[in-house]
Amino acid sequence: MIDRMGEPLTDPSRVDEGFLLPIGGYKGYGLALVFGLLAGTLNGAANGPDTIDFNKDDRTPTNTGQSIVAISIEAFGDVVQFKRKVDALIRTLRNSNRLPDVERIWLPGEQSHAKRNKYTREGIPLAPQLVHKLNELADELGTTRLS
Repeated sequence: MIDRMGEPLTDPSRVDEGFLLPIGGYKGYGLALVFGLLAGTLNGAANGPDTIDFNKDDRTPTNTGQSIVAISIEAFGDVVQFKRKVDALIRTLRNSNRLPDVERIWLPGEQSHAKRNKYTREGIPLAPQLVHKLNELADELGTTRLS
């Protein structure tokens, strides 16, 4: 974050005085702008200062939009060859030199996928304090306790 003078803003109590910088410098800014235009302006949703800040206003429905892009791989070339090249790139990434104490190089989405599979098998872990409170509520409502 930076303040209105372009200086770093590190005080969380001054968050309203600053601007969140995009990841990736000027290229990240360009990418964020394009996505904002596609997900907001193009489909009639808000963009920029007209966007409702749900951190400050939790009563007004959000006015943000989404953008979905579908790409036909066949329009660019052979699908099987594309998949082979992707697989080769993944192998290269996974076999890259790792920093100390890094056991695995993850691809985007892999950790959340693994977590979802684990939670499906084993259930979603809950903090003991939350289980206690939920059981108190279950007792008040006369319904089944969690444990």
